[in-house]
Amino acid sequence: MVAVAILAAGRGTRMKSDLPKVLHQLGSCTLVERVLKSCVSIQPSRIIVIVGYRGDLVQKSLQNNSNDNIPTVEFVEQKEQLGTGHAIQQLLPYLQEFSEDLLVLNGDVPLLRPETLKQLFDTHKENQNSATILTANLPNPKGYGRIFCDANNFVTQIVEDRDCTTAQKQNHRVNAGVYCFSWPALGKILPELKADNDQQEYYLTDVVPLLNPVMAVDVNDYQEIVGINNRKHLATAYDILQIRVKDDWMAAGVTLINPDSITIEDTVSLERDVIIEPQTHLRGQTTIGTGSRIGPGSLIENSQIGTNTSVLYSVISDSVVADNTRIGPYAHLRGNSQVGSHCRIGNFVELKKAKVGDRSNAAHLSYLGDATLGEKVNIGAGTITANYDGVKKHHTKIGDRSKTGSNSVLVAPVTLGEDVTVAAGSVVTKDVEDDSLVIARSRQTVRKSWRLKSSEDNE
Repeated sequence: MVAVAILAAGRGTRMKSDLPKVLHQLGSCTLVERVLKSCVSIQPSRIIVIVGYRGDLVQKSLQNNSNDNIPTVEFVEQKEQLGTGHAIQQLLPYLQEFSEDLLVLNGDVPLLRPETLKQLFDTHKENQNSATILTANLPNPKGYGRIFCDANNFVTQIVEDRDCTTAQKQNHRVNAGVYCFSWPALGKILPELKADNDQQEYYLTDVVPLLNPVMAVDVNDYQEIVGINNRKHLATAYDILQIRVKDDWMAAGVTLINPDSITIEDTVSLERDVIIEPQTHLRGQTTIGTGSRIGPGSLIENSQIGTNTSVLYSVISDSVVADNTRIGPYAHLRGNSQVGSHCRIGNFVELKKAKVGDRSNAAHLSYLGDATLGEKVNIGAGTITANYDGVKKHHTKIGDRSKTGSNSVLVAPVTLGEDVTVAAGSVVTKDVEDDSLVIARSRQTVRKSWRLKSSEDNE
């Protein structure tokens, strides 16, 4: 068994924000949510988040974080932020009966891969270490304390950068700030920590010389240990995450045209032979089926796109589009809309909470809100469903094979049966039965020999 402690008490003053640092977004997740998800691979028995500045917000953000592979998150308050050692000291009353291992993570180090933490934990268990430290070999380790090890990766010395000799500075192995401890060994030492430093803080690194054996595990990709202290770091982390995600998808058979202009969150799922055009952004719980072409210039969020479907210069959120359908250009689907197969939702068409049956078309300049369309329906240019009476939203239903003429207004609640034709320019306010033509407009009147008088005529 292993317990996980996530350090999330700091304010992060360099973020220049009232929001706790760990609640800043990195893609679709907050920093601390990403750290939490990285724990899944080791199947922790307990997860404890140590909170401080605006801890109520951190607690609220994680209370609904459900995952079948991890336990319910516990929270411990660190009223004063006096260093990493002080933070772990807060666990002493909560882990009195605990006799297993403790993994310590930082809530502002969001790029650790689950397999990295599993390697760290497995190494710790296999060697029965008192402590195992995650380390990284940085190209430029200036400012970082160095970790020195023997040939078997057992830690022999930790030296701060300012105390390193010229020879010691040639060592590029640094402490990543991620630890796995034997809790019984650590629990005995924690009360003895002292704040004998300029900052008068209790450092977790001070316990390492007091434990034996201590081993280092090098991370394969040093970028995994990037920490977030300011907005620039946040942007850097996002770039790293994007490169990681896009490289993985291209290796899996997805074509990205001009990858630098595309963003794909790591919650998105793509099938083989999908093509993503420039200036396209895929977010949230989005899935795209094989053979589909998305973009250029499209935004898709929390939506499911079928196979062999195209989305051009359009925005789709919280909606479902079936196979072999064309969306756009400049269409907007939102509010849990559903579009069937072999459909066309075209230029400047907006769907809101609308369900469109197979082989139906709305090609131009239409708004369909709170509507259900059957199969093989054709919506003429400029058709709208007037769904709002000023107080409530109302529903429109259009049967199979029905057609609306240009500039039709369907005033909800209203139902059109099957095989109904609505004459152009009609305002339909009552239900229409099957096999009908509805004309709801005044008769055209022409007055001969009439013209608008000019201002000179009036004078």
